[in-house]
Amino acid sequence: MLPSYYLYYQSPVKIVETPEGGARTWRVSIDTGGWQEENDLFSEIVFDVGGEIFRRTPEDFVQEVERFRAHYLEGDGPIFALYETIQALRDAATAEDRHLTPRERALIRGIRQRTFVMFEEQLRLAGDPGADPDIAGRTVRD
Repeated sequence: MLPSYYLYYQSPVKIVETPEGGARTWRVSIDTGGWQEENDLFSEIVFDVGGEIFRRTPEDFVQEVERFRAHYLEGDGPIFALYETIQALRDAATAEDRHLTPRERALIRGIRQRTFVMFEEQLRLAGDPGADPDIAGRTVRD
């Protein structure tokens, strides 16, 4: 059932239906945070041929994409300021030798959902055919 969302060797990948009824496989670029079409991964992911392939809900996929982008990308602007806010929360918990509080975890999830939509909207405006800010509003039933 498409769309479907995965972590493929710690890299977020989504498989979406094409208008013709086929499928396209999109992987987040480690260099730009945009989407790279990698249809050669389809069989390995769908038939679970590889080792580290994990299916994700849309909500968890959004979190994984933003965790990935925040880790690998650098830049300026509001999205990167929000990534820095998340890192500051994590750093404070580490410095205090404690786990994140439920409130902090909820705040981080909310920030990542927001940065996902912001990043995807920028990608869409730039013409990235894999961009889909609407994933952040999908539920498990969608």
